[in-house]
Amino acid sequence: MRKAKTIEGYLSTLSGERRAPLDQLRRTILSIVPKAEECISYGIPAFRLGEKVVAGFAATKQGYSYFPFSGSTLGTLKADVAAYEQTKSALHFDTKQPLRAALVRKLIQARRAEIAATSSRRT
Repeated sequence: MRKAKTIEGYLSTLSGERRAPLDQLRRTILSIVPKAEECISYGIPAFRLGEKVVAGFAATKQGYSYFPFSGSTLGTLKADVAAYEQTKSALHFDTKQPLRAALVRKLIQARRAEIAATSSRRT
């Protein structure tokens, strides 16, 4: 399989049933950050604001993963994400337990706050 160069290219490799949750997540992310640039980062669909990626997602064998592109975002929202399986850098979900828009909003807000804090330390 060739690596996708666009989010649409990535999603086109998934069947309708496998694609639907990621289509929904894509719409949710764009409703939260409508000025985000869609891109592929580390081989997965991602959303960039300025030079920083604020969110990404991927299909997995067991379901799906959401990536905040930070090793600390999920820890910051520990109580909010406790019901989901996760690693330090990925939140795992499936169709039985999808990511709600309110949680995606919190994840993106936390990531943006991290970026802002990092930027303010540099100036």
